[in-house]
Amino acid sequence: MKKNHEKIFPISLGIITVSSTRTKETDISGLIIKDLLSKVNITCNYYDIVPDKKELIIEKLKQALKSVNCIITHGGTGLTYDDCTIEAIRPLFEKEIEGFGEIFRYLSFLEIGSAAMLSRATAGIFENKLIFCIPGSQKAVQLATEKLIIPEIRHILSHILP
Repeated sequence: MKKNHEKIFPISLGIITVSSTRTKETDISGLIIKDLLSKVNITCNYYDIVPDKKELIIEKLKQALKSVNCIITHGGTGLTYDDCTIEAIRPLFEKEIEGFGEIFRYLSFLEIGSAAMLSRATAGIFENKLIFCIPGSQKAVQLATEKLIIPEIRHILSHILP
């Protein structure tokens, strides 16, 4: 549903998979995100996989942001020893969209129960670009993309793009 203040502009999207084990052939979650977005006419203009290393995540994110106005990272948002997506990206945020993580965890809670609290999903703004950080599981990317990202991506970008 279009909101009154939404602007018409192309959405240029990037997907960054954070994983030390996935390849482009085995990244089913990345394919789910691409497929769901293509169904609403949002094309992925950048896609890559980066291992769970803070400096590499930041480098890949900054590289991607040269050609897109929105990035979805997936993976590395949990509590394991090598999960560092949030530690890499959150310090870059000029504004954090706390509600994204809160609603994602609530919707996850409805599906999986109290284990939803383990997710550190978040979103924010960096240099007038929108960044979503979501878990890498297939169910999580489907939930975040269908229920939160697709309905609000244009709305959020309308607020932040110059």
